[in-house]
This record gives sequence, structure tokens and C-alpha cells, in this order.
Amino acid sequence: MILNKKILCFLLILICLISLSLSSANYKGTGFTHNVPDNYYDSFSTQDILSKYNNTFYISEEKSVCTKVVDGDTIYLSNGKKVRLVGVNTPEKGVTGYLASKRFLEKMCLNKEVGINVDDRKYRDKYGRTLAVVIVDGKNVNEMLLKEHLAEVMYIPPSEFSPYKWAGTSQLADVNTHTTTSATNVQSNQQEKVVSTTSSGGYIGNLNSHKFHVVDCEGVKKMSEKNKVYFKTRQEAINEGYMGCKMCNP
Repeated sequence: MILNKKILCFLLILICLISLSLSSANYKGTGFTHNVPDNYYDSFSTQDILSKYNNTFYISEEKSVCTKVVDGDTIYLSNGKKVRLVGVNTPEKGVTGYLASKRFLEKMCLNKEVGINVDDRKYRDKYGRTLAVVIVDGKNVNEMLLKEHLAEVMYIPPSEFSPYKWAGTSQLADVNTHTTTSATNVQSNQQEKVVSTTSSGGYIGNLNSHKFHVVDCEGVKKMSEKNKVYFKTRQEAINEGYMGCKMCNP
């Protein structure tokens, strides 16, 4: 009887392991695929690709060597960070297009020093990966993946970045509110924030991202106290190597 129970337990564990293996093997993510050949970029140099993107420029907040390319939208850095390219999604392993996207990212990043610009509104995903724009030679690799048709837009709010703009599409409706903000309103909001900063007396920097914010910025609300650095003036923050947040434009 005891032996039968052991056999039964073993069979149940075996079935569970097989089920997990099959579900993992069959995982297709969003189902996104593309038809770019796997070897399409073999004959291109990194500079050939970069030269196509002279109108995109991003400032790196930190730099590190890319030690591993997991797939078309995830890399590992020598500083220990696992980076998920924000705003984009490439085919999963086993899906058509997976290898082409991965090889493109390897050509751009692997064993090279790359920069990252971390998403101010959401630093990490649920897997603990840093959400960021990956930058090579001052240029936005996330945008390249979209324009080369190697990735689809994956906008998951909140995010400071606008991947629809990178893709060059007209799908610029605000996903959160389904409203469009006019340029006049944007300018007005920025002016109000500058006034607010002056009246509140100072700026708050983030030790983690090395960005500084006006005191009532959304980025400050989610910032842990241990990461806060206080500056009296904007110039003081800049002198300490901090960069302005793109949400509040301090």
C-alpha cells in the first residue's frame, strides 16, 4: 500500500513536470511574428545600421558592457543589471522571427559598451528587469527594432516613453485617458511645474536613476526615502551629475 502511494506521488510529479515543460515550449507571448530572414543582417556592420538613424538621439544615464543577449528585447550587462527594452516586444523563442531579432540585437550590443536610459515612471518589470531604452553610439536601439520591423509596439503604462512615435505610426492616442493633449497645454503644464518648483524650494534627485525632479513630480511619489537626494537649485543637481526627468522637465 505504501509502495503504491509512492508510485502514485511519483506519477503525479512526473505529469506536472511534463505539463510545465510543454506549456513553456508552447509559450508564444503575444503571438507577434515577422518575416525578416534570420541571416538578413549578417552582411551589415553595426555602423551600416547606425548610419540609417541620424535623427534619433538619446542621452545615456549609465553605461556598461552587454555580456549576453537573451532574445530580441532583453540583455544582461556587466554591472549585473538585466535590461528589458521598454516599449517593444520581439518574437518569443520558437516563433518565426525570433532569431532575426536576437541576431540584430547581438550585432548592436553584444560585447560592446552600451548606454541605458531608465524609464522614470516604472523602473522595473515584474521579473525585476530594468525597463530602459538601450543606446548605442547615442542612438535608440528600441526605435531601431521597431523601424526594422523586428519588434512590435508594447506600450504598458505608466511609461515616460512613447514607442508609437518611435515606430513612426499615427497611433498616438493616449492609452491611459484616450485624450490628446495639445502642444499649448503641454507648454502651459511645463510652465506651471517650473513655477511650482520655485515656490516649493528645490529639487529631488534619485540615487538609483541619477535623475532629478521637481518636488511634486510623479517620479518622486514612488521614490523610496533612502534614494532621495535634495538640491536647492537646478544647477546644483546638474553639477552633481544628475539629469532632468523627462516627465516634469525640471
